[in-house]
Amino acid sequence: MTPEIAAEAAVWVTRLHGPQRCRQMEEECLAWQQRSPAHQEAFERCTDTWEGVQRVTVANAFAASTAKGRRDGGGSWSGASVRWRAAGVLAAVLMVGAVGYQQWRDRGIYATGVGEQQLVVLDDGTRMTLNTATKVRVDLEASRRTVSIRNGEALFEVAKDPARPFVVRVGGSEVVAIGTVFSVRFTSQDRGAKEALSVTLLEGQVALQAASGERGLAPEEAVRMVAGERVRLSGGGTGVQRSARAEVDRPNVAQLVAWKRSEAVFDGVSLPDAVAEMNRYSRTPIVLLDPSGLAKLQVSGIYRTGDTAGFANAVAALHGLDVREHAGRLELSKPQ
Repeated sequence: MTPEIAAEAAVWVTRLHGPQRCRQMEEECLAWQQRSPAHQEAFERCTDTWEGVQRVTVANAFAASTAKGRRDGGGSWSGASVRWRAAGVLAAVLMVGAVGYQQWRDRGIYATGVGEQQLVVLDDGTRMTLNTATKVRVDLEASRRTVSIRNGEALFEVAKDPARPFVVRVGGSEVVAIGTVFSVRFTSQDRGAKEALSVTLLEGQVALQAASGERGLAPEEAVRMVAGERVRLSGGGTGVQRSARAEVDRPNVAQLVAWKRSEAVFDGVSLPDAVAEMNRYSRTPIVLLDPSGLAKLQVSGIYRTGDTAGFANAVAALHGLDVREHAGRLELSKPQ
């Protein structure tokens, strides 16, 4: 048993006692426990502490666990070894992070990491699904409901409330709705890419317009959208309100929201664009060693988000490319 296993067990117990518990989380935790007897023992000890200590706190959780182990008189959990003191400290730090996340959530801030998704049901009944690497802030006031997106992608199923418009503020723009279903995807400049915003309407009607008093990307004129439409804006520059011409089209909406099923759907998409999309969901990126030479290749099919290795191998087989893992990344190239 290692300090890392103890720390992971603490995080699993904290997550399972949190508001985001679901069947998928339970299955993933069970799979984690089945890796070894050490994983199982660490989880059981953490669970005993959580359930056995009333008003358990981050400060006393692992102190109680090690004390319990000493009273039991044996087992690799007992004793005052440096290893387990380190395990307790590390686990406590991670549990502090989990509690901090809950406090963060209480302030209306929600975030997902790379490859993660999160469903949030707001107090007004609105369902907000966050995609990979997304951060938002929610403010539900008496006269207005506001969600501010810093970066990422979210799908909103807005509860009807005519007295309180639902407004998503993103970049220098805002999407105004009453009761509807729409998605917003925003790439901010701090991600090292060209700033871009797209809004896709699944049901109802919304208006996309410049946000008063905000700096950033905004449409030249307000755009009233109908179901099935997508509006895209892109631009450069920093620090000022930047008007952009709104591009309106009617894409395959089912493909655009396939990420809710942990899928990426491509239909004749260029290889660089498909790679960029897959890389959003994984910390093991795919790199094209000859981007210009591979730019004309196209990709079609359904791929599992987060599985960059499976995608890279499938594309390599389809187009006769070489794929190798090197320096923490997957490299695609033409055969030498």
